Amino acid sequence: MNSLFQTTSPAAPLAERLRPKTLDEVVGQSHLLGPSKPLRSAFQSGKLPSMILWGPPGVGKTTLARLIANTADAEFIPISAVLSGIK
Repeated sequence: MNSLFQTTSPAAPLAERLRPKTLDEVVGQSHLLGPSKPLRSAFQSGKLPSMILWGPPGVGKTTLARLIANTADAEFIPISAVLSGIK
């Protein structure tokens, strides 16, 4: 799990440096992450289900996956169907 005081490298891409570190920093997706909503409740209870995150670029899929991994103290291994050769 990442240290509370760990900082992102200044050489990292801007998107990585600005990526939210907590659910409260996430902008948008209030239908899933707002108070008493499904994913927020799952985070708070510690009972995170298996899920597939799907959607257009830039909606927060990777950010949410990283937050889930950090919350569950799990390893995050990103994979992209576009880049992995899956057809």
